[in-house]
Amino acid sequence: MIRRARIGSITFADFVELIREDQKADLIDGAIHLASPENIEHGDLIFWLGKLLDRFVGKRKLGKVMMNRIAYRLSDHTAPEPDVAFVCTARLGLVKKNHVAGAPDLAVEIVSPESVERDYEAKRLKYEEAGVQEYWIIDPEDQTVLFFVRGQEGFEEAAPDSQIFRS
Repeated sequence: MIRRARIGSITFADFVELIREDQKADLIDGAIHLASPENIEHGDLIFWLGKLLDRFVGKRKLGKVMMNRIAYRLSDHTAPEPDVAFVCTARLGLVKKNHVAGAPDLAVEIVSPESVERDYEAKRLKYEEAGVQEYWIIDPEDQTVLFFVRGQEGFEEAAPDSQIFRS
């Protein structure tokens, strides 16, 4: 039985019960944000980046790369689903059957028109609070990429070196 919850009071357990496996959604501060259907460019970018990172991570046995529709339980009321994420080998115990019980080491969001505020503001703050080591925001519309890395007091924006970002 699905219980009804007011906006802002939805828990992770509610989220798992309410959202189907084929839906992409974020739970942020107890509110569910359903994603609009992906366009082809968005999907292609997720697939390309995920495949590229997976090959790099796999050859070096660094951990696990996951794409789309995997919830990262950051708290009882926050569980975003980054477009692409990485969890290092030492933390693979957090990976459960239907979610990850903690923050990824790397979260990547590919901005869509309906997710601008969430990706640039809400998720950045939640990932920072949860201890994510790196957060990348790829904005196809603006043709920009922002790289945030964990500093002494939270995220610091990192600038690529001669068009190359070293993670």
